[in-house]
Amino acid sequence: MIVPAEKELRAALARFAHARIEHDVRPTGRTSRALEDATYTLCVMTGARTAEDALVAADAFLDQYGADRVSVSQRDKTLAA
Repeated sequence: MIVPAEKELRAALARFAHARIEHDVRPTGRTSRALEDATYTLCVMTGARTAEDALVAADAFLDQYGADRVSVSQRDKTLAA
């Protein structure tokens, strides 16, 4: 599986959240389509079949990005010492 870039994943999550809020507040055909599109994008990026699974997968990716940053930071400190 291709791992999404952190920046693009965060943008897709923001777009999904915005679409979800807009649709929940004022549901229209436009907001429904925007939510479906954002959900589809998030599912494709995470390899999930549902929005719920995509959000779980996105959280796991974000956790991994954070762990990778910590690992690189610790390695750099060790090399600098």
